[in-house]
Amino acid sequence: MPRFFLENSGEISIVQSTSRIKAFGELMKFRLSSLVVISAVLSYLTVSNNPSWSQILFLCLGGFLITGASNGFNQIIEKDLDLLMNRTMNRPLPTLRLKRLESVIFCSIVLISGVGLIWYFHNPLAAIIGLASALLYTIAYTPLKRITPFAVFVGAIPGALPPLIGAVASTYGFGEITYEAWVLFSIQFIWQFPHFWAIAWVLHDDYQQAGFFMLPSFSGRSKASAFQVLVYCLFLIPISILPSIFLFHSWITGTIIFLSSVWFFIFALKLFRDCSVEAARKLMFASFVYLPVVQLLILAGKWIHQL
Repeated sequence: MPRFFLENSGEISIVQSTSRIKAFGELMKFRLSSLVVISAVLSYLTVSNNPSWSQILFLCLGGFLITGASNGFNQIIEKDLDLLMNRTMNRPLPTLRLKRLESVIFCSIVLISGVGLIWYFHNPLAAIIGLASALLYTIAYTPLKRITPFAVFVGAIPGALPPLIGAVASTYGFGEITYEAWVLFSIQFIWQFPHFWAIAWVLHDDYQQAGFFMLPSFSGRSKASAFQVLVYCLFLIPISILPSIFLFHSWITGTIIFLSSVWFFIFALKLFRDCSVEAARKLMFASFVYLPVVQLLILAGKWIHQL
């Protein structure tokens, strides 16, 4: 066989291998999964009195694998629907870069590995919650999106479980859900609604092509939908100051959290007033900023209190 053919064959093989690795990374939504893990780590640091860097490492790895597997199973189920939407038609399964069976096997191994890591290096309860979040996201939230707007409520539960997992991972024995864990969970749970609905407002036309009901009202981009966004942002204000009451006593960080929640509410108020895509887009970007800022302030409040 000619030397140049062998060399070219090797180059083609490397390119194909790299392409498949990239495809599996897209299946797991690498960047999104990494961002989700951050909330778990911040909650772990907030609740833990004796944080361990090795435990943080395995919480990151285990949480990333569980979240990535959930994203993968979601794409497996919605393979044909992804073809109908502009933002998803180039995913690995619709473009046939990955086959469904190999994706199922891959995601199953990834999910079991993630649950196993958290079980072994943290505690069984944190691992069970992680598994429950993956199953709830895949089995309940994913099919409900084409049936009812209530799907967002269901999806908000696994979406808010990472901080609960992080908080439980900091406990010992079988694991324990403390009141601190519930406080951290509640903030991310309520935040999910304006966050999801702002995205759904911007992408409403695309979601309609696949028959997804992602806005809170069947009327779509309407005052009724905007009003519900406004209400949840309003609820977020008192809920976001719960850490100031139960987790620490730093008036500095507590005040900043309160002002951040009011700032976030103003974006929802503008959406209710205008009902425009531009207002929803601004709310969406505000939601990206709001949650990590609040979670970092909660952690900072604990550290200030301990000084």
